[in-house]
Amino acid sequence: MANRSKRRGGRNIQGILLLDKPIGLTSNGALQKVKTCYRARKAGHTGSLDPIATGLLPICFGEATKISGFFLDADKRYDAVLKLGESTDTGDADGEIIFRAPVKLNEETIEAAISRFRGRIHQVPPMYSAIKHRGQPLYRLARQGIEVERKPRVVDVYRATWRRAEQDEIEIRLHCSSGFYVRSLAHDLGESLGCGAHVASLRRVGVGPFRVDQCVTLDQLESAESVEDLDQYLVPADQGLTDLPDVMLTADAAYYLCRGQPVRASTAPRTGWVRLYAQEAGFLGIGKVLSDGRVAPKRLFHTY
Repeated sequence: MANRSKRRGGRNIQGILLLDKPIGLTSNGALQKVKTCYRARKAGHTGSLDPIATGLLPICFGEATKISGFFLDADKRYDAVLKLGESTDTGDADGEIIFRAPVKLNEETIEAAISRFRGRIHQVPPMYSAIKHRGQPLYRLARQGIEVERKPRVVDVYRATWRRAEQDEIEIRLHCSSGFYVRSLAHDLGESLGCGAHVASLRRVGVGPFRVDQCVTLDQLESAESVEDLDQYLVPADQGLTDLPDVMLTADAAYYLCRGQPVRASTAPRTGWVRLYAQEAGFLGIGKVLSDGRVAPKRLFHTY
């Protein structure tokens, strides 16, 4: 009974925190620190950032954890610095150097190489990733010196530009779909240039509708005078879903929808996911439009 009470302890808070994750900390490590600061009962992060990476890490509290999958599937934006002339076994600066070559490039060569990675491309995920092979994350196999075949994945690169090229470094800015690995890009770009490359630094500056300039830091959280002061940094869950059409339901429709029944909504689109609202209750959750035009409840936050 004592253990059960302990599991149920903590503050029942709701919303999303936009954290600027510091370098050297895993995403789960950042989550645990934030959860401790808030004394939160329930929280989860929305997709891993490598320890060498900094930047936007949305953390969902309470009911907002129901929409964490939408952040996993959202497009991402990164600023990265690639080190040319060296490839590492991890694809980033934390790994061991496995290849070196002289760097002899000009602006035309760099632009031609980067242009090959715009649009819809096939990308092989790195061994040092959380993708599972027969139940085990690939990074665990990689640490044992085991390499397995990875199938290429289709990813979209909406924008790939470079802003600086000095000696053996390129600074690039990316806007890409979910499932894209910057470390794989560094490896592939290094091979295309013939000199090898790895990620020297990485900052995630966007996830879906959110941008890094909206973030708060761990220092800000840890220096708060009271735990209640931290709640000012939370944003409502539906702000993370602004890419979805919103549908306002009548009181009757909201009543039946919250009891699991698909309902008619005059403002609903023909297909896809939607945000659901009722005038008195506000944001209800997420629904999906069925083939007959009715809206079915999928992830509800409130009953009505």
